[in-house]
Amino acid sequence: MSKASLLARLDTETRRKFIASLSEQERAYLPHNWAFWARPAQLAPKGAWETWLILAGRGFGKTRSGAEWVREKVKEGCSRIAIVAATAADARDVMVEGESGIAAVCWEHDVTHEGEGMGRPKYEPSKRRLTWANGAQAILYSAEEPDRLRGPQHDAAWADEICAWQYGRDTWDMLQFGLRLGELPQCCLTTTPKPMALLRDVMLDAGTVVTGGSTYDNAANLAPGFMRAIAKKYEGTRLGRQELHAEILDDMQGALWQREWFDKGRRAPGSIVELVRVVVAVDPTGSRGGDATGIVVAGKGVDGRAYVLADYSCNLSPSGWGRRAIDAYRRYDADRVVAETNFGGEMVEATIRTVDVSVPYKAVHASRGKVVRAEPIAALYEQGRVSHVGKLDELEDQCCLMAANGFEGEGSPDRVDALVWALTELMVESVDDDENWTMKQAAPGIFNWVRKGVRAQDETPTVRHDGPLVPRHYTDISTLVDDMIRSTTR
Repeated sequence: MSKASLLARLDTETRRKFIASLSEQERAYLPHNWAFWARPAQLAPKGAWETWLILAGRGFGKTRSGAEWVREKVKEGCSRIAIVAATAADARDVMVEGESGIAAVCWEHDVTHEGEGMGRPKYEPSKRRLTWANGAQAILYSAEEPDRLRGPQHDAAWADEICAWQYGRDTWDMLQFGLRLGELPQCCLTTTPKPMALLRDVMLDAGTVVTGGSTYDNAANLAPGFMRAIAKKYEGTRLGRQELHAEILDDMQGALWQREWFDKGRRAPGSIVELVRVVVAVDPTGSRGGDATGIVVAGKGVDGRAYVLADYSCNLSPSGWGRRAIDAYRRYDADRVVAETNFGGEMVEATIRTVDVSVPYKAVHASRGKVVRAEPIAALYEQGRVSHVGKLDELEDQCCLMAANGFEGEGSPDRVDALVWALTELMVESVDDDENWTMKQAAPGIFNWVRKGVRAQDETPTVRHDGPLVPRHYTDISTLVDDMIRSTTR
């Protein structure tokens, strides 16, 4: 309970005596004195911590806590502060200009602990910058562009809603690299939880102090109609446990994947067996919105296990994701690129070919729903036949949101779709490949993977004479390939 709430419980005469005991300056400052109005959970903990994680439900007062913490850091003497949000609009509309944002909580007569005037900050949207009268600055960053955090250094940071960050791990890592000014650079992290590996890692870090709370903690400052509505609709539900009570629900009920499967099978980079096949699977986005293009690299080892090597998924233009897919193909010495063509059709292959015309390419078309395609792949994980190499946080988070009735997350499960195509190619359709697919000539020096009995299309080249020819284990795929190999080695 806040000091203001405690005072409000006293009788009228006692309250009047308290106000009368204050000086004129103290009375003027009282409405802006956060230590007086805040609940204890909204005040920064004591000690030499590195990250203060406020993990709380909607309406708890996280934004006000973060904004007031920034104000206090400026008073303490911090001069370079990072403000990081999921999007640039969130940073501006919530963290700076919102009802509880930095601009709202700062007082025109604010002074530093040394007595230097600082006042309210001047906001320059074009420069993504807040500047106080004492010279302190806060720079706004978006998790959509983690590379903007490369180079700048800070002595404090306020990061909001990390669970909604598009490039969560990259943005957090870049932010940590830049927190290197002063004796004890600190970060205030305010978020409602989601089952994310990044959030768990932050919580388990020795330098993190966690403050928890629910929506009900701040009920006195929320509209009664809002409280009635959310209690009626969400109390007792899984969503309510997460959004109101800030519970981290690691394994969703009915999820196709469980986190323990990833942890049990995980391998360190450089510790896996020799791979007999490697593929790059691409699931192009079918929307113009925020969905990413899924790009996953996976291989099959000599031990018969599948190894998920990398997640190259991105939110780029077709030329951008095309280059990224080919980069993955080259880096991992892959056998072929497998791409879904439900959205984009021939454009998908054309995008790949624009970057490298010689890449072996296989188009796949989804004739069944996402869940039906994902279930046999999830079964491979349950059987312990798949290993993730290193950390693949975003991919694993999406997997754990796939349920029997569909994807329970936001947007499209782009990374999961690419994973399913990669492992289907390696582990489910290997017999289908040997028996029903062959490589046919489409033009002089150009070849396509096609089903037997289907004519190769001349306008979709696959392999040049001087490029990679066939996957590693296809040694007798056709006499055509044998003839071509002999001709190139003469």
